[in-house]
Amino acid sequence: MKIETQCLHEGYERKNGDPGALPIVQSTTYVFDSTQHIADLFDMPTEYMYSRFANPTVDAVEKKIAALEGGAAAMCTTSGQAASLLSVLNLCNAGDSILAVSSLYGGTINLFAVSLKKLGIKCIFVDPEATDEELQNALEPNTKLVFGETLANPALNVFDIERFANFAHKNKIPLIVDNTFPTPILCRPIEFGADIVIHSTTKYMDGHALQGGGVIVDSGKFDWTNGKFPEFTEPDESYHGVVYSETFGNIAYIIKARMQLMRDFGCYPAANSAFLLNLGLETLAVRMERYCKNALTVAEFLKNSENVESVSYPGLEGDKYYERAKKYLPNGTSGVISFVIKGGRERATRFMDALKLASREVHVADIRTCVLHPASMTHRQLTDEQLVAAGINAGLIRFSVGLENVDDILDDIKQAFANS
Repeated sequence: MKIETQCLHEGYERKNGDPGALPIVQSTTYVFDSTQHIADLFDMPTEYMYSRFANPTVDAVEKKIAALEGGAAAMCTTSGQAASLLSVLNLCNAGDSILAVSSLYGGTINLFAVSLKKLGIKCIFVDPEATDEELQNALEPNTKLVFGETLANPALNVFDIERFANFAHKNKIPLIVDNTFPTPILCRPIEFGADIVIHSTTKYMDGHALQGGGVIVDSGKFDWTNGKFPEFTEPDESYHGVVYSETFGNIAYIIKARMQLMRDFGCYPAANSAFLLNLGLETLAVRMERYCKNALTVAEFLKNSENVESVSYPGLEGDKYYERAKKYLPNGTSGVISFVIKGGRERATRFMDALKLASREVHVADIRTCVLHPASMTHRQLTDEQLVAAGINAGLIRFSVGLENVDDILDDIKQAFANS
């Protein structure tokens, strides 16, 4: 099936007499006909046994997202932050390190630089445009993964997935890519060498600002038996001595994440949340096309405005990432635009407060246009140096173009410029 069709048909397999829509299985527990049946499930978890780490409704959505990304399996979480955290903890122990590009979402930077540090995991931040030699010099013997975002939030750098994948694989470690802004409709990182893909499903996948969520997708292609990851090749004493690489083959990563981390942390979404997410996924392909079309029109207007110092939108001809976007994002670069307004932080605040159609909110990638000032909101916890490294100017505004008629969006921007 083409990806537009997959949005509608993957995940939930309807049999004779089944409901047409994905059912909500609102239950924490499942009943079995024998003690042995349950015991067998702990050896080979192919059925649902407890909704802290598996549920039929959520499972259908996991299967759909895995198919959309071209992966082997997926696991949903209660937030994008949880997906980022578990994707790393599944590979790292105290004393290990990770390599991450500096142009990440502010919450991810804080998670990696502060919270992981408390767990004894070091994050080595590198410039996304660092040379291979610089990357190699930054690597440590205990580095277990490389991490980047396809489209950085909010700087909108386009991550050179293929180059970083080649670098990671040369060093026998996996590449994890946050693909939240493009979604698999615009980019499928696994096709360029990524091993693990994560999303904040709260954004475009949900699309309607209804519920928070995240997902981890396992490509099924990385060789966990290369000697770098003994937790995959040696018995897990916390799970009756199973050897994940032997028992679960190419889905060893996601099974280990589920049976170790989700089992212990319990950050699994409710069935109703997955049902709502699925509704968003069903229209994802249609919505992404409209987001990109509207955003390009708005970006072109901002580029020519005397009120704007600079515009970052990779789909805009002349943008520093335009050529790279043609490789990784040929069908569009999402509905998010970052621009620096003339007048700095104070003018940015006045402009945002003057908007009438666009909402001021701590969100992005909604069906409705929304706006945010990263330096004083999502990235408030960063130092001035970290803001610069993340590509954030004090006058930077993140403008998330919605699905309204684009003329109405432009009229709102015009009157806000006039009244700020």
